Amino acid sequence: MRAKGTIRLINEIADLVNNDLDIKDMIKVVFIENYNVSAAQYLFPAADISEQISTAGKEASGTGNMKFMINGALTFGTLDGANVEIVEESGIENNYIFGLKVEDVERMKKEGYNPYVPYNETPGLKRVVEALIDGTLDDKGTGYYKELYNSLMKGASWHKADQYFVLEDFAEFRRVQEKINKEFLDRESWGEKAWLNISNGGKFSSDRTIAEYAEEIWNINPQKI
Repeated sequence: MRAKGTIRLINEIADLVNNDLDIKDMIKVVFIENYNVSAAQYLFPAADISEQISTAGKEASGTGNMKFMINGALTFGTLDGANVEIVEESGIENNYIFGLKVEDVERMKKEGYNPYVPYNETPGLKRVVEALIDGTLDDKGTGYYKELYNSLMKGASWHKADQYFVLEDFAEFRRVQEKINKEFLDRESWGEKAWLNISNGGKFSSDRTIAEYAEEIWNINPQKI
């Protein structure tokens, strides 16, 4: 239900943004159905930003990050999964990292996290969350958006409220997005960062990866044919 609700929400927001008279000619929200390698061949080279915003400690790896990197996209994301390796190779100053780190997440879990704190203290956030249930967005009676709202503010039988710390990370996400908007205008500096990502992406070659797996996991040696 939650996955369907999220997909529906993306498309609903797309309708709002894409039909807004003030911005419809400057920005579009597009949900790509049946994403596959053929679509990726167009997306990776075209992207300026690779947005990878998993909660720190939740993303196992992620190879899409790497494909964006070697095609010149700068990583905008949390310090998680492949993002950690990307900034190690290309430099954190050539990417845009935000949000809680693994140790922050663990600390907040132990201390007790209350999503109503960022909800009430972060300007504009309450309005965004309330849009799920105040009629701004219409789920046509499916209950999808109410369930998404509850997952953030109340939790469920199988998890606590805002288990991925979405609300806690929101303020810094927005701050870094505003920084990106400003720095993107400096085309020379942006191009330098893109080039440094491309030129430092060699570690993510499939040859290196398979060789490392063979040695460290599978315990097999190459054989000449």
